[in-house]
Amino acid sequence: MISKLSNVHKGAKIADDVIVEGFATIQEDVEIGSGSWIGPNTVIMNGARIGKNVKIFPGAVISGDPQDLKFKGEYTLTEIGDNTIIREYVTINKGTRAKEKTLVGKDCLIMSYVHIAHDCVLQDRVILGSYAGLAGEVEVDNWAIISPGTLVHQFVRIGAHVMIQGGSKVSKDVPPFSLSGREPISFTGINSIGLRRRGFTNDTIYAIQEVYRIIYQRGLNISDAMEFVEANLPASRERDEIILFVRESKRGIIRGYFDGKAE
Repeated sequence: MISKLSNVHKGAKIADDVIVEGFATIQEDVEIGSGSWIGPNTVIMNGARIGKNVKIFPGAVISGDPQDLKFKGEYTLTEIGDNTIIREYVTINKGTRAKEKTLVGKDCLIMSYVHIAHDCVLQDRVILGSYAGLAGEVEVDNWAIISPGTLVHQFVRIGAHVMIQGGSKVSKDVPPFSLSGREPISFTGINSIGLRRRGFTNDTIYAIQEVYRIIYQRGLNISDAMEFVEANLPASRERDEIILFVRESKRGIIRGYFDGKAE
């Protein structure tokens, strides 16, 4: 299943049914799981750990050295989860000492020309649109959608079920279940369409909206808003996820579009 026109190191651990097309390059310290397809002209470098049924399209470079001057050649990894699709000319850099690996979860879709820098952590079912760029140590939670051309600053965290408008510049954390866009990037509502597609009920979506009305439309600072939410809204998994995300935010969350105030 390995083309004679490819360059595959004998030490690479590749499942028997993996297809490796012509002119692909696979280095020694690479593992590739069953059912995966490695397209022509791809480069998979040392430290790559690729799961089952992964598809990597032509021109992609996986597990290249970090573009970080602090990197001194330490042993680090790049992990790609099962069923993930990596389209043309994507670049995913391996980790540094900071986290020791870059992680892309299961069932993700990484569209063409995306760059994922060192030590990023993408959870499952994340979608990155073409030309999106993630700087180092960005975290993206389950089901998030980052539209084409979006640029994400280092250390930013993007919450679960988020959808970000194309061409956005993201320098603050984006809380879960939200829509964001405009310039500068702002909270613009709830990702209600995405939530309904994933089985969230109308009551749950309404409860999420109530949390964000308090955060963005009551004129409270973030600490007071969190205390008000905790004291006055019924406990739920979604409410508690938002509270925990906001309280753990190191960069602060994106501003509210309606009040115009930086949060």
